[in-house]
Amino acid sequence: MKMVLLTALGVGGATVVGAILGFAFKKISHTFSDIVLSFAAGVMLAAAVIGLILPSLEYGGSSGLPVTVVGIFCGALCLNLLDRLVPHLHRLSGVDQESHPADTEKLNKVLLFVMAIAIHNLPEGIAAGVGFGTGNDGEALTIAAGIALQNIPEGMVIIAPMLAAGMSRSRTFVAALMTGVVEVFGTLIGYLAVTVSTAILPFALAFAGGTMLYVISDEMIPETHAHGAERGATYSLLGGFCLMLAMSHYLG
Repeated sequence: MKMVLLTALGVGGATVVGAILGFAFKKISHTFSDIVLSFAAGVMLAAAVIGLILPSLEYGGSSGLPVTVVGIFCGALCLNLLDRLVPHLHRLSGVDQESHPADTEKLNKVLLFVMAIAIHNLPEGIAAGVGFGTGNDGEALTIAAGIALQNIPEGMVIIAPMLAAGMSRSRTFVAALMTGVVEVFGTLIGYLAVTVSTAILPFALAFAGGTMLYVISDEMIPETHAHGAERGATYSLLGGFCLMLAMSHYLG
């Protein structure tokens, strides 16, 4: 349990590390952001396939394939549903809407983006926690490391938009911190779920893998191919994937 708790703090803390870097480098070019985010997408892709989906097939036994396929689609559909339920968050901004009508719409979009990240961090945290249910701590740590690597650029890119939209530095940091806290809880939830009932492990692994694949395909790849850095983003994704492949080979 101690290892799980430390991993949860590390995964969530990676977002804070990224936020601190975001304060230091407020003006991040689209090209740099796309390259870093693509690398993170490659890391997450490998973590989802190698650390979650393939083990789901293995632990599922004779019914491994249907359980894994259903789990993947359930994870993706769950995240799709959450995307549709993201609320507007005026109160977190600390900005008077009547006094700053021109900034309200921009700020609202930024906060929706931050809330979306927080929502996605929950299943990512669950994925990190579920990984420990396999009994292979090396593999679980590899999954967690991949998610943590993805959280650093994620923390970096959310700082500048919030500052530009009028949020104070303190509120901006708290908003970024909360996205990391969500991931800590997600990690603990995932671990406790598979600990209580190992029977759900194959489905839980596939579900977590499905949520990660959804985020990669629906958000990360389109974002990194929208600003003219498609070729560099593609090779960066391959680099992230190969890094996780090497980590899985040597640490798994």
